[in-house]
Amino acid sequence: MKAVIQRVSKASVTIKGDKVANINQGLLILLGIVDEDTKEDIDWLSKKIANLRIFADENDVMNKSVMDVKGKVIVVSQFTLHASTKKGNRPSYIKAAKPDVAVPLYEEFVKQIETDLGTTVQTGEFGADMKVELLNDGPVTIIIDTKNKE
Repeated sequence: MKAVIQRVSKASVTIKGDKVANINQGLLILLGIVDEDTKEDIDWLSKKIANLRIFADENDVMNKSVMDVKGKVIVVSQFTLHASTKKGNRPSYIKAAKPDVAVPLYEEFVKQIETDLGTTVQTGEFGADMKVELLNDGPVTIIIDTKNKE
């Protein structure tokens, strides 16, 4: 499971002209899933993100989590995070899990992060053509891969 976590001042997701998610301060999480991902990956990643100290404290040091600042979260499925670009110029997405595997894991991740954060999380729509807008705050962008927990 791979996640790109962006600290945002605001973010939104629009599908077919309808805004389906909209937050101010918080996190935009792009989530990529592979067949090998498990509940263990979900639990580890969710806890890591919920407690990630990437918001400024009173001394302007990144020392607060999204929970500490009462920020909001949007989770967007993003199969292209598992693109392979080794050969040619057209990325291969063969590593990305197919919907029958990815959708239940995506939904389980959303439930788990809601539990870990203690609040509702907004989402895009799995497989939809989404327009994602964000104002990256910092910019702060963190990439986490559950297969590389160093």
